Amino acid sequence: MEREAEAEAEPQAQAQAQAAGSFSLAACEAALERLLRGRRSAPAPGRAWFKESSARNLRRRDFIAPRGALGKLFPRGQVPENVMQGFSSDQCQGLHIQSCEQTDAGLLIQLDHTALFTDVLSNVAQYTRSSASALVEKKGVVLNCAVLQGCRGLESLTVGHLRAILLTDHLAELLRQRGYTVHMTPSVAQNTDIWNFLKLLSVKWLSSWHGPSSEGTVSDFKRILRESVYTELGKSEDLSSQGHKASPKDVLFKVHLKEFVKEKGLEGYDPNLDVALVQEGSLRQVAELQNATAQCQEAAEHCTVIHVVGCEEDFQQQKIDLLWQILNTGRDPLTQKYVVCGPVRVTGENPRISAIQYFQFRRSQMKEASVMKYGDLVQGDSWTGIISSMTSATIRFELLAAAHRSPLTLDLSEEASISTKGTRSGAFVMYNCARLATLFDNFHKSVQQELYPELPDTSELNFSALREEGEWLLLYNYIIPFPEVLSESAKSWSSSEGIRLTVNTEAICKFLVKLSMDFSSYYNRVHILGEPLDHLFNQMFARLWLMKALRDVFHTALGTLHILPPNQL
Repeated sequence: MEREAEAEAEPQAQAQAQAAGSFSLAACEAALERLLRGRRSAPAPGRAWFKESSARNLRRRDFIAPRGALGKLFPRGQVPENVMQGFSSDQCQGLHIQSCEQTDAGLLIQLDHTALFTDVLSNVAQYTRSSASALVEKKGVVLNCAVLQGCRGLESLTVGHLRAILLTDHLAELLRQRGYTVHMTPSVAQNTDIWNFLKLLSVKWLSSWHGPSSEGTVSDFKRILRESVYTELGKSEDLSSQGHKASPKDVLFKVHLKEFVKEKGLEGYDPNLDVALVQEGSLRQVAELQNATAQCQEAAEHCTVIHVVGCEEDFQQQKIDLLWQILNTGRDPLTQKYVVCGPVRVTGENPRISAIQYFQFRRSQMKEASVMKYGDLVQGDSWTGIISSMTSATIRFELLAAAHRSPLTLDLSEEASISTKGTRSGAFVMYNCARLATLFDNFHKSVQQELYPELPDTSELNFSALREEGEWLLLYNYIIPFPEVLSESAKSWSSSEGIRLTVNTEAICKFLVKLSMDFSSYYNRVHILGEPLDHLFNQMFARLWLMKALRDVFHTALGTLHILPPNQL
């Protein structure tokens, strides 16, 4: 993916957001930078403005240009009067600046909180619902979850494999939301043990392959390899003499990869790659990748293939990659990239636990925790669904909340129990999402009992009633920046150089955990559904609109992880 195209798309996206009436923190910060720097002939490097996030600092300011940054722009760090006046000029329309003050700490900006509460909560869908952004050119991605290639069965599926599968599933959803056409490989045969297990975890791409038959493609590949200068016929060589201790009997070709890499000047590949022993299965893998790419190219102007691999499969997948390039005669060069997942280390009674055993262990723990909390209520199909959903959420957060390259250690000992109160877990996120569902359920029951009127439209409310510091923190740190969080989660991969990609797939999990912590603190402190008295209704309804926006953020974010939001505690 070309960085130039992305750079062109970003100002266009900001302009579209502003035209639609939505407030963007990134656009606001960029506007503040322009106002502060003006047309200086030699602008200081770096950025001057920083968004505040802590509750303590947000009491006085929303943005700060620290004294050190001002010292690089102005003599003695003193902002000139004409620049200060710019922050209250017509140029600031739409930025909702309430005050600008220079102090010993730096230049402080406080936004008009009431105006932003009104504007954001009156246009909740613009901030909380995912929508595919318009790209400068239509782009496509083939996501190849390489750990599923040739998987022998469910018991051979490791926790490390599961990490790569869930990351692929999440990345696909993030890319679709950015407007990419996404094709997934490999296909998984329906109603197999693996298919049923991954369906239980709400993995979405598991339909069987419906493209053209690979038989003809594999035959063409064999012909190309027979004629290739990089190939020797496998059966005509004593492959064991080339350093291969036990060469499979069904090897068809020996392909010299090192010569190909050197001749083509390819960079980033493992220097230990020498030869590939090509079997029928290798050619079928390439055929499926090529068919998926052909479909992608029909729907998009540019197509990138991303291989999601565990660190154990990286070396083998590079062989398939290079083999495909050798076979790709007469076609445009392929863009192939790698997202490599770090290893997963398991501690506890069974360090070699399989993916299905891991799921069963976590589900058993989740059921035990639910029984301890809710007692005899935990029974029936409804609770079975809740426990499965909570288990899926717990597993996804455990495997996706760390950067994908980082090693993971899972404590699966009997003593390491899980709880909805553990603030770093998916169960904690689901618990707080369920609190919102219960809140609105209780509100609607009170409306039916005629204790409260129906929730009025935002145009009938005065949002100056939202004065509790936790309310502004929730709007400013989570609702307003949520569209940017969705965008940034997958954007960085498009500008990565070389064959290795770094994607911020951990961003959504981290965002949801922080949101849950701040929401929980607010919810435990503030009584939202108050006494049914007329003079209290405005504040209650304003808070309900804020909670409604938070609920939508939870649901959309969980949707990128294919986690079904709970509807009860």
